[in-house]
Amino acid sequence: MRIEAKELSKIYGEGERQVTALDRACLEILPGDFLSVTGPSGSGKSTLLHLLSGLESPTSGELLYDGRNIYDMTDRELSAFRRRRIGFVFQQFHLLPVLTARENILLPVLLDKKKPDEAYIDRLAELLGIRERLSHLPHELSGGQKQRVAIARALAAKPDIVFADEPTGNLDSRSGGEVMELLKRAPEETGTALMVITHDDRIASMAPGRFSIVDGILHREDGTEAEEVRR
Repeated sequence: MRIEAKELSKIYGEGERQVTALDRACLEILPGDFLSVTGPSGSGKSTLLHLLSGLESPTSGELLYDGRNIYDMTDRELSAFRRRRIGFVFQQFHLLPVLTARENILLPVLLDKKKPDEAYIDRLAELLGIRERLSHLPHELSGGQKQRVAIARALAAKPDIVFADEPTGNLDSRSGGEVMELLKRAPEETGTALMVITHDDRIASMAPGRFSIVDGILHREDGTEAEEVRR
């Protein structure tokens, strides 16, 4: 799996109210990559995530997954594509309260009408330290445990990439650190690429590939100064 973003731009509004949320971003993501993106509120971080994951369409530019522009897909094709090849971890967990932890984890696989790989799910639960909590409902779990369930759910369908949007935002520093240590093992254990959107430099520093966004322009951090990513 190879992801290539080519000159991705997103513009909202018209005339004097026009806002360029993302300006000609270029990016390549390969299997097992672990990338982080930082930036102030309103800089374009979430817009970048939404475009890269197919949740929004760009004003201009291309997004290629293994050479295919996903914005050329029909809505039905794109929905199936996201279900099968992309995982999501959000700040708010988004667990269904009436389902157990195991049922929440299995949900994306069952929605795709596939038989779960039970051995793989058990391995994920063991890796994430939630094996003894799988029969519990979300309200019976701590914040850190809920986020671990959300990570397992994101990985359940064996996606090519997981996008994590402020995954530690609702956790205390200790739980957040533990969750990130577990989350960053995904590229190592499964080969799944990982992109984390965060405002926390400590979280961002865990990623070998670091990016930042300022005024909608994507930069790559080279360790000393930001290098604008343009091709």
